[in-house]
Amino acid sequence: MARHFLIAAIVLSFIVPAVVIAQDAGTKQIAARTELNPIQSLTLSDEQFLKGDDRGKQVVVTGLFRIAQGSGRLPVVVLVHGSGGITPNLEFWTREFNEMGVSTFTLDGFTGRGLTEVNTNQALLGRLNMILDAYRVLGILAKHPLVDPSRIALMGFSRGGQATLYASLKRFHRMWNKSGIEFAAYLPFYPDCMTTYQTDTEVADRPIRIFHGVADDYNPIAPCKAYVERLRSAGRDVQLIEYPNASHLFDNPLMNTTPSIRKNAQTVRGCEIREEATGQLINVATGQPFSYKDACVERDPHVGYDPTAFQAAKQSVKDLLKRTFKLN
Repeated sequence: MARHFLIAAIVLSFIVPAVVIAQDAGTKQIAARTELNPIQSLTLSDEQFLKGDDRGKQVVVTGLFRIAQGSGRLPVVVLVHGSGGITPNLEFWTREFNEMGVSTFTLDGFTGRGLTEVNTNQALLGRLNMILDAYRVLGILAKHPLVDPSRIALMGFSRGGQATLYASLKRFHRMWNKSGIEFAAYLPFYPDCMTTYQTDTEVADRPIRIFHGVADDYNPIAPCKAYVERLRSAGRDVQLIEYPNASHLFDNPLMNTTPSIRKNAQTVRGCEIREEATGQLINVATGQPFSYKDACVERDPHVGYDPTAFQAAKQSVKDLLKRTFKLN
């Protein structure tokens, strides 16, 4: 009988520490404090944004600020959702960052504007609005006592990835960023690169890392490659990280690994759009102002999860943040 108790004690001596370690790892993903922040912003047409015209509709959007466990002023990643709103992949990224000791600020650019999604009608909201929202978030974080204003990165997905990529333009910072600080890095995931903006190679002197799937037929990778080459020719710190088999939304673990059609979702994969000097976006094929009613706008692209790409992207993002934020 005593022998059985001795064996049980030995077994428990191995199991209990393992359970404690598992619990400790899980609790690191829990925010030390959570805040829901109102964000004073504007709803603008793309032309208004490009011209610096601030006569848009006043709007209050919101952001969920999860302050990681730690002491002093912490680094932050600002997360910008795509056309479907705040989807499960943002929750996964939030947990990963909080576990690293990095706070997260998830921008909700839709609810305050009376929207839930714009997948099937992208004209409901100008593409550039969430750049302004992100700059307004900078204004909030710059004054927060638990934030290191020199260590704030911007990360976005699809429509939010497009906002993240072009939020780097110095011209847009001059017109709209009143925070007095800049993002430390830009991390766009599968952005739309179909539009060429005026002076779009004049970007912030910060790392830009684009994560994209080669199999993406929602926002094709080829135009992003062309843009990256132009940025590199201009001496910018930019990289495009490609995942050979990945589709759109490859980092959403709640999706099927077999890509499926996002029914009736609009894609501008067949369009070439250019900003004229007047701040107007032109459909290059027609020479007329671009519209989501144009023939080049298609529907029914594919989306799907790619676990291999997701794991690789997580490692790349974490490595970049550790270097940029100078984490141990």
